[in-house]
Amino acid sequence: MATKEELQALADQEIDDAKPLYKQVNSERMEFSEEDYAQAKIDLGNSKWEAQQFGYIQARQEAYASMGDQLDQLYWDIDAGKLDKTGEWYKAIKKVKDDNPKPS
Repeated sequence: MATKEELQALADQEIDDAKPLYKQVNSERMEFSEEDYAQAKIDLGNSKWEAQQFGYIQARQEAYASMGDQLDQLYWDIDAGKLDKTGEWYKAIKKVKDDNPKPS
């Protein structure tokens, strides 16, 4: 996993490689000022850091089955006497967590 400084260096390089960047001010197209470039680098670095640190949360949320489907899995697991690690609900949840681990 990259450090915040490594991610910031990547962000800085991406912004530098993308130059010139432009903004629209009062219907006039203007190149970014040095302050705009500095802020863009900070914003991109922060975005990369947050994606690395917290991206797994959104990935897990998107991968989990709907609440109704999970309850249905639990019902059938209980009915089959599999309210343990052999149940379909547990295996599905474990797969999502294994596929989208928390950063350490």
